[in-house]
Formats: sequence, structure tokens, C-alpha cells
Amino acid sequence: MQDIFGAQKAAMAREPIPTIDKRISQIDKCIALLIEYQDEICEAIAQDFSARSKEVSLFADVAAAIGSLKYAKANVRKWTKPQNRSTTPKLLSFLGAKAQVRYQPKGVVGLISPWNFPIFLAFGPLGQILAAGNRVMIKPSEYTPHTSALIKRMVESKFAVDEIAVVTGDSEVGAKFSGLPFDHLLFTGGTSVGRHIMAAAAKNLVPVTLELGGKSPTIISKTADIKTAAKRIMAGKLLNAGQICLAPDYIFVPTENLGELTSEIKTATAEMFPNILANQDYTAIINERHFARLSSYIEEAKSKNAEIIEINPANEDFSTQNGRKFPPTLIINPDDDLKVMQDEIFGPILPIKTYDKIDDVIAYVNSHERPLALYHFGQDVEEQEKVLNSTNSGGVTINDVIFHIAMEEMPFGGVGASGFGAYHGIEGFHEFSHARSVYQQLKADIGPLKTIRPPYGKAIMAYLKTQIKI
Repeated sequence: MQDIFGAQKAAMAREPIPTIDKRISQIDKCIALLIEYQDEICEAIAQDFSARSKEVSLFADVAAAIGSLKYAKANVRKWTKPQNRSTTPKLLSFLGAKAQVRYQPKGVVGLISPWNFPIFLAFGPLGQILAAGNRVMIKPSEYTPHTSALIKRMVESKFAVDEIAVVTGDSEVGAKFSGLPFDHLLFTGGTSVGRHIMAAAAKNLVPVTLELGGKSPTIISKTADIKTAAKRIMAGKLLNAGQICLAPDYIFVPTENLGELTSEIKTATAEMFPNILANQDYTAIINERHFARLSSYIEEAKSKNAEIIEINPANEDFSTQNGRKFPPTLIINPDDDLKVMQDEIFGPILPIKTYDKIDDVIAYVNSHERPLALYHFGQDVEEQEKVLNSTNSGGVTINDVIFHIAMEEMPFGGVGASGFGAYHGIEGFHEFSHARSVYQQLKADIGPLKTIRPPYGKAIMAYLKTQIKI
């Protein structure tokens, strides 16, 4: 790792500001890799998960990453143009002074990507990182060893080690990786690990972008179309079997609509997944540890006499399986002391809480750590605005879930415990760039410059009177 890091730092010193054409060429290589290796990518991800459909991997990993890369390629020339700014005071501009912001590469960027969307979250950020002119070291997850090995092979087939390099290994390797003196570090993963990443980066004063998670609430208004809401919520919740940082983590529904919602959820689930165990469209849980974690949530809820609704359209026997398929499961009005209401679920378990007044929902959301996402279903614009203005979250989708991450024009990131910093679009380019202020002074040593130098006299007092006022 030290050798790779040294090689990339040396390359940055030789070429501190790569040409725009070179940046576009690098982005094109990434796109070409994803197209060329798409079948192998789907096979590797399926091996790592034990069951994950080709369609999900092509849609959520390959196509999503290509979209992000293409967007960066299309905008890099516009993003990199120096921005002229007004001088202070403006009189200096009239006399010939110039103020400008230039966006320059930060240098060597570390990228630690997670297991749930191993291709999208390794290649997607490269669009903005490369557009900004940086070198990159990638550490993919040890939980997806086949995909991580493939990422390494893909990158090494197109890029020199001093351009993009991939480091594979376990958590010990990850700890050493996060301790390198990068010029910027991007981590996507859980909040608990994010704290360790930030602590390691702090030793070298490395700026970090943390894309974490949290318990993203879904609020169903009294004006919502329950059937449509159920379909959209479950499509998002069951994508990748709920192993998504943006998955709806719990629902608030009006008390009088609880029965209708659970019924529509069952119907929507059965339409998408008439059976589960042999259905490749239904993704398996990534490993035994996470399967056991999800099972423990259900067992604890049962021990506390919570109402559990397992959605099993084909009445299959999940106790005899060996493929880590976890059925969609609802927990109705769980107590807040349950672990399922404290941890980010990251699986197909969905607690549902009832409410009578929207103010109570807002108070509940605000009493917990700020989530990565918040979702609101309903047609009451006034209520939507109240929820938006009274809560805080990384992002929001209204009348659906997850979709805001697909909007390349908008920044994506968390707030508080769900992370900080943002990427996607121009905000991503800015995140991985150094905004360098460049001021060009007047050529002639004329009045305004002389005024602010000793010996002071009437002229500076006259000037200060124009500034020290309302």
C-alpha cells in the first residue's frame, strides 16, 4: 500500500493538473470496463451473495455506475472552468484587480467501498474523482471477495498503478488503508465503522466524506394512496433484500390505515415475488453473520410479544434452506427498546408504527439521530412542507423511496450520524477538488492601495466611514 501510495504521490508531483482530455479518457476507460466485464460482474456478485439476479446487478451496479461516469464526462469541461468573483470592494475590479477561484485536484484520493452495491459504489464516485484530476486508491469490501478480486483485475487491465489502484484484503488491511495520509478519503459503510475511519484519518488531518446510513423513516400521510405507497415502499425495501443504506427502515402510518397498509404490502410483495426460496430475483443476505443478526431481531421481538407478520406468498419452509433467503417481515408497533428499532436494519424487516397526529411523528423523528433519507407519501403539500421544514435528513424523496440518489444533478450525502460531505454532480466535483482563491492586484500603485498603508490620515478615515455603517 505504501509503495502504491508513493507512486501515486510521485505521479501527482510530475503532473499536478492533468489535462481535461486525459480525465475524459480515464472516465471512458471506466465505462468501457463496466461494459466489457458486465457478465463477469453479475456472476461474481451472485457468487458473493449466493443469490442475486443478473437484472439487479446490471441495473443497480453496472448501469448506475455508467450513468454517474457519463454525467461527469459530459460536464467536466464546464466544471473545471475558473470562476471569476467580485473583488471587495468592487472599486478594485473597476481599477483592474481580478478575483478568481480555480478548482485543482486534491491529489491522491482513498475510496473505501462497501459490499451491498460493490460495483456502483466503487466505480460511481470515480466520475467525480477523476473529473477533478485526482489519482485513486480503492479498497473494496472483504465481504464480496469474488467481486473485489474482479474489480482489481478490471482496473489493472486498463490503468497504471499510479493512476488507479485496487487494494484487497480483510479489516486489518482496511484499517491500514484508512491510516494512509490521503489528500481526501471517501468511505461508504456503517456508522460504527465510519467513526473508526474518521479517527484514523484525523491522525493525518485527512479530509473525509462519510456516506453512512441510519434509520430512514417513511411517513404515510392521511392523504396518501395506500396501494401505490405500499408498492413503491416494498419495491425499495426489497431491492437487494433491503441491504441498502437508503432502504425505508420503519414506517409511520395513520392508525386507521394500518390494516389497509399491511394488506397492500402483502399483495405488492406477492406480485413481485410469488415465491422466494428458488427465486433469483430475491437477493440473499450477504453472509451468515448478517443473517443471524436479522434473525435475532425477530426472536427478540417475539420474546416481547410484538406482532410479527411474515410475508410468505408460496408458504415455503424457510427453516430448511441453506441459501440465506430471509422472508419479508413486518413488526407492528414495536417497542423502542427493541434492537430492531435502534440499529439500522439492512435487511427485509420493516417495523410499522401507527400515529394520530403528524406532530407526534415529527417529534419522534427529531428525537433520534438524523437519518440518511426521509420519505413522505401524501398529497397534502402543506404537510409535506411542514415535514421538510421541521426535520433534517441527508436527502428526501416524496411519494417514493430511494429515487433521490439517482438524480445526478443533486448532491448525495448524509447529515450528522448518517455522514457528512456529499458527492454526485458538481457537488462531487467540488468535494474532490481544492477551490483555490487567486487574487491579482492592481498594476499601478494608486490611491486605494496607498490609503491603507501608514502613515494614516484623513483618506483612510473617510474610507472607513463608508464601511462602518449599516
